[in-house]
Amino acid sequence: TFDPAATSATTLFDQENGTWATTAPVSQRQQEVFLTALAFKVPANLPGNISSVTWSGRFTTDNTGVSVNTWRWSAAVYANLASEMDEAGFTTSQAEATKTEVTFYENLRNEVKLHSGDAIDLKQYEPAMRHLIDTYIRAEESEKVSAFDDLSLVQLIVERGADAVNALPLGIRKSQGAVAEAIENNVRKLIIDEQPVNPKYYEKMSQLLDALITQRREQALSYHEYLRQIVELTTKVAHPETGGAYPKTMDTAGKRALYDNLNKDETLALAVNAAVRESRQDDWRGNQFKVKRVRNAIRAVLEKVEAQGSPSSSDVSSGMSVERLGTYHSKSSESLDERATRVLALVQNQDEY
Repeated sequence: TFDPAATSATTLFDQENGTWATTAPVSQRQQEVFLTALAFKVPANLPGNISSVTWSGRFTTDNTGVSVNTWRWSAAVYANLASEMDEAGFTTSQAEATKTEVTFYENLRNEVKLHSGDAIDLKQYEPAMRHLIDTYIRAEESEKVSAFDDLSLVQLIVERGADAVNALPLGIRKSQGAVAEAIENNVRKLIIDEQPVNPKYYEKMSQLLDALITQRREQALSYHEYLRQIVELTTKVAHPETGGAYPKTMDTAGKRALYDNLNKDETLALAVNAAVRESRQDDWRGNQFKVKRVRNAIRAVLEKVEAQGSPSSSDVSSGMSVERLGTYHSKSSESLDERATRVLALVQNQDEY
């Protein structure tokens, strides 16, 4: 309504008649003025890229010579209605039903994420996510869905062993198959994430996991025996130092990675470790010249091994006397440069370098 007495435009929702009422001053008749709106609950299966939507209206006037030149419509999505559902046209029962439905799907979403290995530690939630959860979840006394606290499932298994199963959400815990798949998916995710750090070791862990999954599916193991073995494997995946018989000199993750990926040649691993530590410079990973310096140092060690079978003791800055590297054999399909590049990539993934 264009009202000569109005000084500004106002829009109110008439709940009794279910209509929007907009009043605007006459001075705005040449401007864009809000006409009406419709609240539409979007179904879950609504397709995208919808076109050819028809919106019709009826215009009346008590003056002659008035015409509407153009009018248009638009749509917008409003997700934050939890505190204004009455104003949005929901009845009390509809609002409660909606909140209950949101709670159900929030819990279901958490269980699916945990089962698939994509669960996020609660400590990593942004304040905005906490606000959304607090707003949309019912305000009754909270119920502890799982006892994960700030631990991932893998960490929980390492710390608590088979008892970690009791901390899983009920929807997963009540099914032995679901428990097994949740653990396997989380362990698999950790293996994939850590693969670049030690390809050979985590390739072995992946094979052990595959074998254990096969045994479970073929029912070759009891559930309790499966839990015992998956806990043992999870510990090895999370703590590689417990998963292999390493010489005492392999006392860091970087040395163990070199050892595993250089055919378990202790002396060669120490020689490459020493060469990297001697050649690296501050912030070397982000500088191509510094990276090349490290690569050349690695290549020199590998080249000396190929040519002589052992580096001189001066090549190992640790002061260890090196006699022979006879156990090292390079991949026949790799050139010296390719081997140097492969070892360099391994070194770049070690935090200690």
